[in-house]
Amino acid sequence: MEDRIYGLLGRKLGHSYSPAIHAQLGDAAYRCIELEPDQLGEFLKRDDIGGLNVTIPYKRDVLPFCTWTSESVRQIGAANTLVKRDGKLYAYNTDKPGFMEMTRRSGISVEEAKVLVLGSGGASLAVKAGLSSMGAAQIITISRSGENNYDNISRHYDADVIVNTTPVGMCPKCIQSPLSLQGFRNLRGVLDVVYNPARTGLMLQAEELGIPHASGLTMLVAQAIRSHEIFFDTEVPDEMTDSILRTLRSDSFNIILAGMPGCGKTTVAGELGRLTGREVIDMDEEVVKAAGKSIPDIFQDDGEKVFRDMESEQIARFGAMSGKILSLGGGAVLREENYAPLHQNGRIYFLQRDLSLLGMDGRPLSKDAATLENMYKERLPRYQRFADAEVENSGTPEETARTILSDFQSSL
Repeated sequence: MEDRIYGLLGRKLGHSYSPAIHAQLGDAAYRCIELEPDQLGEFLKRDDIGGLNVTIPYKRDVLPFCTWTSESVRQIGAANTLVKRDGKLYAYNTDKPGFMEMTRRSGISVEEAKVLVLGSGGASLAVKAGLSSMGAAQIITISRSGENNYDNISRHYDADVIVNTTPVGMCPKCIQSPLSLQGFRNLRGVLDVVYNPARTGLMLQAEELGIPHASGLTMLVAQAIRSHEIFFDTEVPDEMTDSILRTLRSDSFNIILAGMPGCGKTTVAGELGRLTGREVIDMDEEVVKAAGKSIPDIFQDDGEKVFRDMESEQIARFGAMSGKILSLGGGAVLREENYAPLHQNGRIYFLQRDLSLLGMDGRPLSKDAATLENMYKERLPRYQRFADAEVENSGTPEETARTILSDFQSSL
């Protein structure tokens, strides 16, 4: 295995979880292989290729270089898995079974449904094949310039299910959505094959509207397992899917601390970092770095609005990252626009602490006990709006951190 090339072939792969998945399957040599289009042909001629997964934009481009294609590849017209045997490339498609597993686990039924598939690339072809196999009554492709497009989407407001196969909303351009869900009156499910971030802009809309939804992480894991089986002519136990999903969610989700100024977020975040080995990022410190001056000086020289603008910039920057511990400023919840960048990849904890114990030194808005109490009353609904869970920070920082970690693991 070690002297042959195994990996993911694509153009831009900084967002990929595939190496982590294949490492759990025992293939530590699996790596990302970024190529420009003019490099593709020469690379595929290499004799030391073992097995490759293929992603955007090469799922169809690799076919002319393949000696043999599976029935699924011929049906779909795209390949996401290549194996080289005796100097020849064999092409498979594991996206279709991966998507079907994702849909099954989501609990969203596509049987007899009108389904809109956003996008017309290689992933779209596999998704449509999977939908057909699962009994969808009507499958309509929505593209930028086709007969059914985003400008005339209103003609399909009666759709039952929407599946996004475009890269819109993918890291690093998170929060974006290919369309608005507001006009759809019959939606019973939204599926997004994007897996990073954990919640795309489309999924955040579905969540807000109470529509069942699922990300592409399950599809990614399921197709990777099938590819591994093809690479090494082996079988992977079914329980590995659940195990890998739990690990990926644990490793990729951010732990985010919100709460009043002086409630202990920084200290608890440091303890969480010690316990988990994760990087700790303090939003107030990042604002200070960006501004080149202290927070009291920002308030005095530039005003609160400038501070909040800078705070939102840092939240958008670090919220898109994975596997971090983020400690928010006390007023980060005051802007609704901060919710989506934080929620997309994280679980948010509201740290509660008795007001009499809150520190006020160096905090421009914490002038005295009465001001602090009024601030708490004003902000409490916002903390509760943002929070996935509330934690009382009345014990030691380690005790609070362990309570958060226990909840975090049980929520995955």
